[in-house]
Amino acid sequence: MNVLAILMIGGVLAVPGVALVALRWASHRGELNLPERAALLPFDEEEPVGRATDQILNRQSAES
Repeated sequence: MNVLAILMIGGVLAVPGVALVALRWASHRGELNLPERAALLPFDEEEPVGRATDQILNRQSAES
């Protein structure tokens, strides 16, 4: 039971520790400098910002 307790406490301390190290690494590399630009990365000429190109969202009614 002691080994299980040590593993649980270690996990509780390790997960936030790794997250903080990753956040610091990203900050030092400049990954967090331009969040507005990063939000636009999924868009390109085929799918511009503000225009839905998904099939389900652009479904035409049978009457049109």
